[in-house]
Amino acid sequence: MSPAYGVTAVVLVLLAAVLIGAFGIRVSRTTSDFYVASRTVSPLWNASAIGGEYLSAASFLGVAGLILTYGADMLWLPVGWTGGYLVLLVLVSAPLRRSGAYTLPDFAEARLESMVVRRASSVLVVLIGWLYLMPQFQSAGLVFQTVTGAPTWAGGLLVAVVVALNVLSGGMRSITFVQAFQYWLKLTAMAVPLVFMLIAWRSGGSPGLPPGDPWALPLHGREHPVYATYSLIMATFLGTMGLPHVLVRFYTNPDGRAARRTTLLVLTLLGAFYLMPAVYGYLGRVYGLPATDAVVLTLPGRLIGGTAGELLTALVTAGAFAAFLSTSSGLAVSVAGVIAQDLMGGGVRPFRMATVLAVTVPFALAGLARTLPVADVVGLAFAVAASSFCPLLVLGIWWRRLTTVGALAGLLTGGGLACGAGVVTIVGGPYSGWVEALLAQPAAWSVPISFTVMIVVSLLTPSRVPRNVARTMVRLHTPEILDVDRGDWRPRSV
Repeated sequence: MSPAYGVTAVVLVLLAAVLIGAFGIRVSRTTSDFYVASRTVSPLWNASAIGGEYLSAASFLGVAGLILTYGADMLWLPVGWTGGYLVLLVLVSAPLRRSGAYTLPDFAEARLESMVVRRASSVLVVLIGWLYLMPQFQSAGLVFQTVTGAPTWAGGLLVAVVVALNVLSGGMRSITFVQAFQYWLKLTAMAVPLVFMLIAWRSGGSPGLPPGDPWALPLHGREHPVYATYSLIMATFLGTMGLPHVLVRFYTNPDGRAARRTTLLVLTLLGAFYLMPAVYGYLGRVYGLPATDAVVLTLPGRLIGGTAGELLTALVTAGAFAAFLSTSSGLAVSVAGVIAQDLMGGGVRPFRMATVLAVTVPFALAGLARTLPVADVVGLAFAVAASSFCPLLVLGIWWRRLTTVGALAGLLTGGGLACGAGVVTIVGGPYSGWVEALLAQPAAWSVPISFTVMIVVSLLTPSRVPRNVARTMVRLHTPEILDVDRGDWRPRSV
């Protein structure tokens, strides 16, 4: 592709993000505006914004790359990422909104009445956020290098700067507008080239896979595939509810009913998008493209060719950068909110200072980390979330006997084990055999351990049940229409 087309696409997306985000300056004045958009975001806007930030580099590039490489068995990845919202809908979304908290650590302190649990939650939020931000910057560098030939760090730097500007300008309000726009841009950028490629594929005689190609066979391409598949399903289904940049969006809904409607809309929007990366992966296999995360970028030029192929590739490039920007923005907001609340005393100015830190650290780590498939790195973030915040939310919302000691023990054990596996996988290796399988996909063993530790330790320490647990449970489960006192909850640290 001509570098001019790629540069133009990237510049237009970055410019649109800055201009739309600047609109948030006009309507963001209070702390509530910056953290949760004053809890006034409608379900459709919120669902579009969630789709924008949830469809990350792993969704836009990584899914097609993994399906191309490992075959139909990797279809579990988008299924799990979408299906996780069913669990979120049934168990978490409405009670979480009724908690009145700003962040996950706020919820942890409100439910467990413990600053120690809050601090442990804060550390995990930052670790998950940084682990998720790293592949966004790495992928931005890959795409920018592919279309322009620039150094790999240049694309990541562009995304980091624009994200910081948007978050600094208007906080959650700015990010909501930007992410909603970017979801529809990503959907268009994936769908329009696919339509033209399917026409070209059909005109070329609809070629298929050669007989005996293992791509269509289940459980091939990786060691211990049965374990890896089930662990992946557990991480994606349960990890969704523990992602801080996803959960913070439910705090922006007006009430619990709106939070449930938002979740239903998210399922629809994600389902529409995830139909397409699988087709990209299949077509890449049919036409013999190399197994990389860049298959989405190279396929239009291979099938269409000429100026039309270059223009379609530019459109895909724009969608890819929209993916990096929207996901990075949501992560930056959630991480900056926690750093500002817990380390800097809260308020607008500390939030802006924390934003710089939230973006700078993962950008630096992205340049040092060993290169892994994008979806694999994001999968590790899901595993950490599933092993820490999933048990905390499920038990904290539905089991009144959860104690402070039990929650802390489960967070440290499950989150620590999954984080350790992620760090070893990223900076060490390569590994093989069961060591590689257990470290690369830790959810199958770390999630049960976390739940077990929380339950067992809580049963052994009944005296450490929070004093006001009955009042908190009523608050979480009583519909807003009954007018229970539920003004915005404020942590003791503010």
